[in-house]
Amino acid sequence: MDQLSQQQRHDNMAAIHSKNTKPEWIVRRWLWRRGFRYRLNHPRLPGHPDVVLRKYRTCIFVHGCFWHGHGVDFTTPVIVNSKCCKVPATNRPFWVNKISRNQLRDKRVQEELARMGWHSIVVWECELRPRQREKTLTALEYTLNRLFLKDHELPVVKYPQLEEEGEWSVAAEETPSPLMSPPLGEDSEK
Repeated sequence: MDQLSQQQRHDNMAAIHSKNTKPEWIVRRWLWRRGFRYRLNHPRLPGHPDVVLRKYRTCIFVHGCFWHGHGVDFTTPVIVNSKCCKVPATNRPFWVNKISRNQLRDKRVQEELARMGWHSIVVWECELRPRQREKTLTALEYTLNRLFLKDHELPVVKYPQLEEEGEWSVAAEETPSPLMSPPLGEDSEK
């Protein structure tokens, strides 16, 4: 049972913002200090990703565990809460429907970005708690650098094999050309 009145609960939920949240600030400040430059909530990309790194063709979504149902499977008949996401008992069908729609939308957006050639990274709110923060952000940096190197590696050029090695013998003739000077230390015939 909810311990707050209906108006108090409404006010609490209305005060929650979808942009510039504390977890987003943590990720953005960390990226900026490491030299990563980005755009926020790019309007032309599906889902308006929280952070867009164009150089890396990567979108970073910073998800709140509750709003995106971290670790909760809504496809099963019995919905079990995870460590960081507890589905409210009050008005449960509404919340199950809302959070499951968010999960489906997230999946659809990531698939669409992948078709467009963009990488998607999800950073969960619980992964940014002080104990795990450094590990999570270091892993993020490692992933971004790997993506950059993979996307910018040079293509391997395979040269055709020559059937006869005699074709190359002209370039490696042992008889000196009249235009070439004799090697140092040897007497040349004049």
